[in-house]
Amino acid sequence: MTKQDRIIIFDTTLRDGEQSPGCSMNMEEKLRMAKLLDELGVDVIEAGFPVASPGDFEAVNEIAKTVKNATVCGLSRAVKGDIEAAGKAIKPASQDSRGPIHTFISTSPLHMKYKLQMSPEKVLDAVNESVTFARGFTDDVEWSAEDASRTEDDFLCRAVETAIKSGATTINIPDTVGYTTPEEYGAKIRMLFERVPNIDQAIISTHCHNDLGLAVANSLAGVAAGARQIECTINGIGERAGNAALEEVIMAMRTRADALPYKNNIDTTRITKISRTLSAITGFSVQPNKAIVGANAFAHASGIHQDGVLKNVQTYEIMTPESVGLTESKLVMAKHSGRHAFRTKLEELGFELGDNALQEAFARFKILADKKKEIFEDDLIALVEDEALRNNEVVKFVSLQIVAGTKGPQTAEMVLSIDGEEKSTKVEGNGSVDAVFKAVRALYPHEDAYLKLYQVHAITGGTDAQAEVTVRLEENGRTVNGQGADADTIVASARAYVNAVNKMILKREKINPQKIGVNP
Repeated sequence: MTKQDRIIIFDTTLRDGEQSPGCSMNMEEKLRMAKLLDELGVDVIEAGFPVASPGDFEAVNEIAKTVKNATVCGLSRAVKGDIEAAGKAIKPASQDSRGPIHTFISTSPLHMKYKLQMSPEKVLDAVNESVTFARGFTDDVEWSAEDASRTEDDFLCRAVETAIKSGATTINIPDTVGYTTPEEYGAKIRMLFERVPNIDQAIISTHCHNDLGLAVANSLAGVAAGARQIECTINGIGERAGNAALEEVIMAMRTRADALPYKNNIDTTRITKISRTLSAITGFSVQPNKAIVGANAFAHASGIHQDGVLKNVQTYEIMTPESVGLTESKLVMAKHSGRHAFRTKLEELGFELGDNALQEAFARFKILADKKKEIFEDDLIALVEDEALRNNEVVKFVSLQIVAGTKGPQTAEMVLSIDGEEKSTKVEGNGSVDAVFKAVRALYPHEDAYLKLYQVHAITGGTDAQAEVTVRLEENGRTVNGQGADADTIVASARAYVNAVNKMILKREKINPQKIGVNP
């Protein structure tokens, strides 16, 4: 793999991805994702925005201590306090794994006039000062021209040249608002290579948003024009319509190596696992028709397509399910299966549980096995992922009894553990789900939070399938997603609502990065 065809994969799931409404992660969830990203083979993990909150600083700091192969990056504005916080956060990483301080400032006329209220010359001064200061903490500094796709070419060239002269080793050209097209974006990258005299001293990076659905196409156009780093996220999560999806970028290069002859270190067989894990952590379900990781990505409904696939799979599949880690869901466990077999199967699926977590998951498996005749891999994945969501919760689901039916009144008798103390209530509602949610509110009041989404889907086929429920709450402009899984849809609903309440509690303790202008 030569330097010329090697593409650096910069993952920003834990920073830009977490800025998706409702996608806040706690420390344990961030560490879990960082470990999976490291195993996936990403080169750089942008672990957060250290100055945003003590929680973000701690997360970047802990990830810097934990990650073994990838380099760890922290984001900062062109402000000394931000840069100092980022430098301290990544300091625990060894020199080999200490990634860049990623500092940015807006360069478009619109942003400079209305957001920054700075003259172009003052912006250039800020570029020089911020990059120079960042070099005092690390030899690896990435500089981003926020809103680069709407920046005038002459000024962008001056800003890029200044950043490189000041010591930037990577130059990021973001399409911050998802405005550009592949032809335009590629032309902008080529223009920089043609006009910036010291461009060969830095790696050029893409960071494309998906407002027009062009993030992946723009990223690949940037690479074709000479960029050698792609910034992306798992499942394409991120601000507004999201970022370039890592799995789409990678599989495009793998599948079309003839047109995109570039290499990377990603282990594609881990893609499905990390996609599902992120979905479980954030409560953001992947749309069924999503490329690569959607439920329908390898489904064939048309009779003509089915006939072709049966004769030769390549007639309608340009990649194999196995290449992205998707295997057929087989019957794997039964109610007589023992703890050792259960642990072994979870290890095969990529889960490593401690003794306490294993015991809790095994107990839930036994309950599920009594209810379902067939236990599939997807059932086990949902069960373990759901159990993982419950760690370190302030509010814990204990039990629920429901009275439902046409005669009514529909009631929910619920027990929750709040800060270790069990509390119970019995509440009537307009239907069983309404009664459940009212019961949670009665036990843990949150008057300013409103239900914005309630969504149910079956994990596997059959009437005895487990239900996976997503609940979205909004409080004072902040949104959170909760998720729960259970063979009983109402219990899954309760688990999802309680999970959302816990994420809301977590988010109250954090500063929203969007409020301080974080969006390169």
